[in-house]
Amino acid sequence: MQDNKKRIVIIGATSAIAEHCARLWVENTNVDLTLVARNAEKAERVATDLRVRSPQSVIRVLEANFIAPLAIQKLVDEIVAEGIVDTVLIAHGSLPDQDVCQQNLTECNEALTVNSISPVLFAEAFAGHMQKAKLGTLAIIGSVAGDRGRKSNYVYGAAKGLVTRYAQGLQHRLANTGVKVLLIKPGPTETPMTAHLKQQGGLAKVEDVAKVIVNAINQGKPVVYAPAKWALIMMVIRHLPQFIFNTLDI
Repeated sequence: MQDNKKRIVIIGATSAIAEHCARLWVENTNVDLTLVARNAEKAERVATDLRVRSPQSVIRVLEANFIAPLAIQKLVDEIVAEGIVDTVLIAHGSLPDQDVCQQNLTECNEALTVNSISPVLFAEAFAGHMQKAKLGTLAIIGSVAGDRGRKSNYVYGAAKGLVTRYAQGLQHRLANTGVKVLLIKPGPTETPMTAHLKQQGGLAKVEDVAKVIVNAINQGKPVVYAPAKWALIMMVIRHLPQFIFNTLDI
């Protein structure tokens, strides 16, 4: 690693949003980029594309267990031991089928673990190191689904709601330390994860969501909706009286 390169770590680097954020980072400057994924082969394909885009950047791939606490801590400790990390983007997750989660507790447990517990464990592991260094940005992708539980996706929403509360608490803990914590709340985005929703329309372009995220990290924002229109939409949904909310098919 060269000292003049900004050091960035992406957890869940094969996600479409994460990949497009990485493209923006390597296009803007030479970086030292660590891609952490559950499948190293898939992550290497992302890395190969990024190396072509930015031959001067340092890009490495690490395969990780995303649900084992001790393995997560060991991985993060090893990453940080190589040098101070400037930015961490925690981007992994899955969009479960609500009906399946209601009928199968194993699937429900997996959805909750992947979308809430795992991101929180990664964030907590990095947070301690960043607090000691008194610098860095920790960005966590949540979802607008976490703003209010809805019958169409309340298991996923509950997981993202946990991420929201966690990020708020972490921001409070790290206030005035030099460490910035960013909670990202994307609306429905056109990615492989939402391919089954494409026919419904209204999906944001992943490139646009990535730009919002990278800009928010650069600006040191605490919370960002992507696209921005979702801040207003979710404000309305959060404040609907229960008797009105219960009549909606959402």
